[in-house]
Amino acid sequence: MINFDEEIKRFKPSLDVEEVEDAIVKSDLTDMTDLMMELIREQQR
Repeated sequence: MINFDEEIKRFKPSLDVEEVEDAIVKSDLTDMTDLMMELIREQQR
């Protein structure tokens, strides 16, 4: 059986929505648009 008291002790809350948004915005992610633009620039040289 599940020991709820033990589970509560080990519980770690996830990030709040605002913290997640900040983490995503601050990370430098390359998406498909960035990759396609780089390929187009290379072909134009």
